[in-house]
Amino acid sequence: MARSRSVLTRNRDFRRLFGAELVVFGSDWFVIVPLLVLLPELTGSGVWGALVLAADTGIIALLLPYTGTIADRYDRRKIMMAANVAALLAVLLLFLVRSAATAPLALVAIGAISVAKAFYSPAASAALPNVVDPADLAAANAVAGSAWGTMTIVGASLGGIVSSAFGPYVSFAVAVVCLAVAAVVTALIRRPLQAPRDASVPAPRAWHALVEALRYIGARPRIRALVTVKSAVGLGNGVLTVFPLLAGVYGVGALGAGLLFAVRGAGALVGPLVMRPVLRHRSWLLPGLALSMGLYGLGYVGVAFSPWFPLVLVLVFVAHFAGGTNWVLSNFALQGEVPDRLRGRVFATDMMLATLAISVSQLGAAVFVDRVDEKVILIGCGLITVVYAIGWRIATRRLSLDEPATGRADDLADDPA
Repeated sequence: MARSRSVLTRNRDFRRLFGAELVVFGSDWFVIVPLLVLLPELTGSGVWGALVLAADTGIIALLLPYTGTIADRYDRRKIMMAANVAALLAVLLLFLVRSAATAPLALVAIGAISVAKAFYSPAASAALPNVVDPADLAAANAVAGSAWGTMTIVGASLGGIVSSAFGPYVSFAVAVVCLAVAAVVTALIRRPLQAPRDASVPAPRAWHALVEALRYIGARPRIRALVTVKSAVGLGNGVLTVFPLLAGVYGVGALGAGLLFAVRGAGALVGPLVMRPVLRHRSWLLPGLALSMGLYGLGYVGVAFSPWFPLVLVLVFVAHFAGGTNWVLSNFALQGEVPDRLRGRVFATDMMLATLAISVSQLGAAVFVDRVDEKVILIGCGLITVVYAIGWRIATRRLSLDEPATGRADDLADDPA
């Protein structure tokens, strides 16, 4: 297995794909963190922040089944570039959010950004194996898995700092610049981002392509297990709704809210890099996924009982160390199981389930955020994740990922159910 740093230095196209994702993820936090502080100030309610988070994930979940088929039918490079430009235009709408009366514009803008991300994410995930050699795939996944965490640290930290020092609208301007840069960097990638298609075979229509992918997933217990694993962390994601409120409880303000998101990103960054050796042993993947889910939930239960803000930061780091590991392990396993012609749709289904779980969790938190203590939401979300992890591991106990399944005509393991 090539070392992660070696993949970046040797492979120019992977470096550009990774760089574009860094910039896209960074722009996201220059929007979200200032909004989560700005909207409660304008409206006097925490509900608006929860609705922004729910819209950010819920719209993606609804669109991913369709956008995954687009990622398998059309040029992934053009899809990613168009998504960057569309998100850029949506961010411009946030400059009009100046009062409680204009707060709904934030939901419109976030909704439009989510549409763009719904097209970008499956295309980028499906493209990764095409820009690296097979021997480099595990190391490339460890690096790519760190992109979100890296830019959560940078974006959340700088978003909080810039918003506090210069106001949220300067943060929005930074996001606009980032998205423009991402489009340019993506255009510079030279390797094709999908395997050649047989020109004599017409591309299936979106509905038929989606049905084909769902049948593929439904017939393979290993794939079913992998596309449901991220939902555990997703169902616990309602904890993000109380981040700004926690910062208020501990008296650390907007900088504290940004720091919470930054520590979350640090955990997501470090987890995939530290746990990269697990990728060498496919038999460790399923137990490792169950362990990562459980640790995430226990971390947030611990946050609920923490008397000190520094301890809160440590526990948030631990939870997202586990969450980031969960994401990369499942992505790596899926890339080894799914052929390229179906990869965009399968990854779209994977992300759809995860983002739907996130949206449900955040909407649930929105219902209670103004009615119950923050600790109740933290404990509830944490315990839901722990229970899901236990149930998932029981259901998958007979499965094994000792060997990748790509290219095999039939990988139908016995269904543990």
